[in-house]
Amino acid sequence: MLGIQNILVREFETAIVLRRGVPHTRLDAGRHFVIGRAQVLVFDRREPAVLDRRLHEILRSGLIDAIATTVDLNDNQRGLVWIDNRFFMALAPGLYAFWNDPHTVHIEVLDIQNDALQLRHKDLAAITDNAAAQRLLDVCRIDAGMVGAKLIDGRFIETVGPGTYAFWRGGRKATIVELDTRETLLDIGGQELMTADRVTLRLNVNVVFRVVDPARSVETTADVRQTLYREVQLALRTAVGQRELDGLLNDRDSLADDLTTSVQDAADRVGVQLISVGVRDVILPGDMKELMNRVVEARKAAEANLITRREETAAIRSQANTAKLLADNPALMRLRELETLERVAQSGTLQVLVGEGGLTDKITKLI
Repeated sequence: MLGIQNILVREFETAIVLRRGVPHTRLDAGRHFVIGRAQVLVFDRREPAVLDRRLHEILRSGLIDAIATTVDLNDNQRGLVWIDNRFFMALAPGLYAFWNDPHTVHIEVLDIQNDALQLRHKDLAAITDNAAAQRLLDVCRIDAGMVGAKLIDGRFIETVGPGTYAFWRGGRKATIVELDTRETLLDIGGQELMTADRVTLRLNVNVVFRVVDPARSVETTADVRQTLYREVQLALRTAVGQRELDGLLNDRDSLADDLTTSVQDAADRVGVQLISVGVRDVILPGDMKELMNRVVEARKAAEANLITRREETAAIRSQANTAKLLADNPALMRLRELETLERVAQSGTLQVLVGEGGLTDKITKLI
């Protein structure tokens, strides 16, 4: 006896009857009686995608051609699906079907073999924010003040400005390397070096640079900062090793100029402009610092002693000139005597203690 299945297909559903595993009949909304052995697949069309492992057989039967939109993508194609004018998902190579009712379906098919490897679309933001699309896209965002070097299969193509860029996966390898074209400070600190006179010290150097040729930068080095760091480090060892400590301490600018000259070729090679190179700190070991302090202290003491001697010599020379002037001019000498008596007279009490008789007579006579 043949069995009968009572099937109720609701308004938003579509059913497919399979006989012996092969799609046989489509059932639309309503009540249906299926006679005999059969499997009934019921699809809820409110879900836009037709999802079933037998999709290929269903589409080949033609049962849903009138009520679904289908697309078959090869290895060099990708798809963008819009449901009711809103982005729904991105499609990898394969066979897909979407119900036309109750939704409006639009599918864009893109060829990624040529220029479409990069996804350029007016709704790029909506596409790149979609989780399903993110699995098929490499997304790169370039911030303000930065530039991007676009590479395809490792070959530089062009420089791009700030913005969002997306590339399809699975084809040629496309990447964007982000580069900062603003002035950048590279701090090279704690370099232990030995001078020509065998003094060990530590130097801190600041390098300010800017990327001016992004193409050259990405083609010649994986890390601009690391390349500059290494070049300055080597140049610093050479420059310090050729100088004695006193010369280094007295002329840091000369050391900075030598570093700039030594590193310039390497900077040009990686597309970088050197803006400034400066020696920030020269740090001596503890015993050497103490010794240098004693040297400075002795030098300052000698300078102070020299200044004192110069002042004493000037005073003696002034006194000698005064004595000679008084000896040559008796009237001037008498005037000086009167000035002295005037100052003596202003004092209430005058005590004069002398030991030589002749000097006593002279003072008495003067008074």
